[in-house]
Amino acid sequence: MNAAHTPALEVRISAVDPAELHAASILVVDDEPANVRLLERVVRGAGYANLTSTTDPGEVSRLCDEAEPDLILLDLNMPGMDGFGVMDGLAGRIAATGYLPILVITSDTTPETRQRALAHGARDFVAKPFDFVEVLLRIRNLLETRLLHQRLRYKNEELEQRVRERTTELESAQAEILQRLALAAEYRDDETNRHAGRVGEIAARVAEALQLPSSEVTMIRRVAPLHDVGKIGTPDAILLKPGRLSPEEFDLTKTHTLVGARILGGSSFPVLQMAEQIALCHHERWDGTGYPRGLRGEEIPIAARIVAVVDVWDALTHERPYKHAWSIEEAAAELRLQAGRHFDPRVLDAFLQVQEKGTQIAFDWPSVPPV
Repeated sequence: MNAAHTPALEVRISAVDPAELHAASILVVDDEPANVRLLERVVRGAGYANLTSTTDPGEVSRLCDEAEPDLILLDLNMPGMDGFGVMDGLAGRIAATGYLPILVITSDTTPETRQRALAHGARDFVAKPFDFVEVLLRIRNLLETRLLHQRLRYKNEELEQRVRERTTELESAQAEILQRLALAAEYRDDETNRHAGRVGEIAARVAEALQLPSSEVTMIRRVAPLHDVGKIGTPDAILLKPGRLSPEEFDLTKTHTLVGARILGGSSFPVLQMAEQIALCHHERWDGTGYPRGLRGEEIPIAARIVAVVDVWDALTHERPYKHAWSIEEAAAELRLQAGRHFDPRVLDAFLQVQEKGTQIAFDWPSVPPV
């Protein structure tokens, strides 16, 4: 090397801290012990202490597991398994790490060999007999690229983790807002403040029994409690009336489906789109005699058909201002009578399977302290 070039090498500013660079792991693979010793002396002399060597290419996979190299110095022409075979064996590891540079050191510098080596995963070449300075420069360049790639990869993983955490936080906030919106409606006519939560949890279990996609099950669990949010627009005199409603009062009560759909409507989010469907259609009937649109059969969204069954069940089996709680047996018998009339028979069967299991209904639901 010309001495005039030495200062330029010395003042070059590395993008990687020298200590980090010299701590990198290097694996030397050459079947000739003399070549291995020479490379070891050159590499160690340049400050790279984390060095592993082998004359047996069959040992490369094991040594990679143990040493986790950042760079491999590889001879091509070796008996048994040549350098191409070594690179083929490392293909999976290279893909997993994203970037594991291989510096080929070979006496065969024909274009065909270089092209073949590049196709097998080599990143750079040094011709034998090699120049010490050239080898060290290529080692440094490849290690810098490797370490910068890792730094970028770790940064991306950190950012992805932050995005996942933020997404989880937003989903939790969204779920709580939906719960509290449902609770605002329930607080007016459900002293226990639990009806909405029960409907959400049981509806989700019915959706699971119907083998709906898990994403739909999750959405149903979150938005089924909003089925009666439109009751916010129903006067207390009607909502809390202990006796039978007049036809006019009942017609006014029916409008809670339209009010709920207006409150939840117009969203671009699938979860609120499903909430709108449930609020609007959970009083539709399988035979077309429901309200507000008189939808029939599968014209009614599946989520609304599920909530229709669960809502009636929960209303029957719990006390309300206008009625006493029915027994489980009485409520189940009534629902069975309504199969094919009020309820989708398939949904009702799934609900009864869930109900007959008799499992404890547990859910995380905010409570409202007494006034």
